[in-house]
Amino acid sequence: MSLLVTHARLITVPAGTDDPGYLEEGWMLVGDDGRIAGIGAGQPPAGTTADETLDAAGRFVAPGFVSSHSHLFTSGLRGLGVADTLYGWCDSMLGTTRVMTPEQMYWSTLHGSLDFLSNGVTTAYNFTDPLQAWESMVDGKRVGDAVLRGLEYHYRQADGTRDSGIRFVDASGMDVTAGTPDEVFDRFAAEVAYTRTFDPDFALGSSIMGQVQWSPHPEAAEFEVEAMRRYGVTNQAHFLESPEAVPHQQSKFALYRDAGALELGLTFGHFIQTTPEIIAQSVAGGASMSWQPASNGRLASGTALVPEMLAMGMKVGVGLDDQACTDLSDPWQNMRIGIYAQRARTKDPLSMMPEQMLRLHTLGSAEIMGVADRVGSLEVGKFADFVLVDPRRPDAGPLWHPVRSYVLAMSPRNLVAVYVGGKLVDAGGSSTNPLAAEASAKVHELPEAVVPLRGHPH
Repeated sequence: MSLLVTHARLITVPAGTDDPGYLEEGWMLVGDDGRIAGIGAGQPPAGTTADETLDAAGRFVAPGFVSSHSHLFTSGLRGLGVADTLYGWCDSMLGTTRVMTPEQMYWSTLHGSLDFLSNGVTTAYNFTDPLQAWESMVDGKRVGDAVLRGLEYHYRQADGTRDSGIRFVDASGMDVTAGTPDEVFDRFAAEVAYTRTFDPDFALGSSIMGQVQWSPHPEAAEFEVEAMRRYGVTNQAHFLESPEAVPHQQSKFALYRDAGALELGLTFGHFIQTTPEIIAQSVAGGASMSWQPASNGRLASGTALVPEMLAMGMKVGVGLDDQACTDLSDPWQNMRIGIYAQRARTKDPLSMMPEQMLRLHTLGSAEIMGVADRVGSLEVGKFADFVLVDPRRPDAGPLWHPVRSYVLAMSPRNLVAVYVGGKLVDAGGSSTNPLAAEASAKVHELPEAVVPLRGHPH
């Protein structure tokens, strides 16, 4: 059905400009294909009609947030590893998923996807828990025996994302230490092929969960680059995240560089423990980065040099990471933590302004994911994925600078509704998905199910 939005405080975040595209009063027409058919200031042109009309009544209408780095299966694992940095937190959280079944992962992923939607995140780059189970890290290197799970473990996570109605890029690990090269590529090819059977309007692409940072295999980067070329997929690698074993982490940059991954558009996730040389070579090669400010603070990982990277020409997106290391899927909180962290580090308020931060968490994220032609801003031809936000519930006072107040003073409390393709998917924190109640019930069953197998995590 078509939808006409009227009387909106529109924030469009258009491509090709730093202007946030604010219209004090505007309209938007959504066609029955779920894409934006028209948008503009004031009242819609005479004769504009639709099956439904949404009177925004002075509330903000802005692009749905795009999380360029997410682990949606973690929604049932909040509050773990609070006293640990990355590796200890992984032992606590991923040590728990080690004993979870494909069905448990389905419900946890569905729950996490619906949680993102309920907080205004309409597109996510989603790292699935790899087939190779987590192994503890010592000095930045994996130890212990590899446990390889069946393909159903990935398939059910992909199913959970699909069934939620969120748009997503599906990322899976290649697990290069498990099996022969042919087995590694065949396994990854099967994961990609499975997700490519989904509706391409929602499953926006397939990607590699780059694992060079974690892998002892000397040719892990070459495997990933070959898969990027062979299957036409992107690659995002967790890289230079944790403050432990920094020289060892930095030594692995050359593996990606020499394999040709930078020129293929590799994205570095986190990218905190960098050097000027690593940043310069990454920019020259064409790599991008995904910044997770709330997660980086929660795990005491540090603060990425984002303003410097942007000044050098690197493309940057923003991710919420996951519910297990940010606990609350709040994109407004994520933006504010990012702004405050950079200003505290640089002692310069201009190092991160609200308008720029909003762009990074919407269109910037879509750009590094390779999906900016479809999502990330409110423009004709793109999907009508948007949030309806009321600045007077609770009342934030006069809007002296509306876009800045949108970033700095709004929260999920102000979020009235979330739309994907012009269809209501969440109203006031209540999902319209018929599986929402069952997903909640299943996730609340997890502790009793996994503790006898895993023991109580930290």
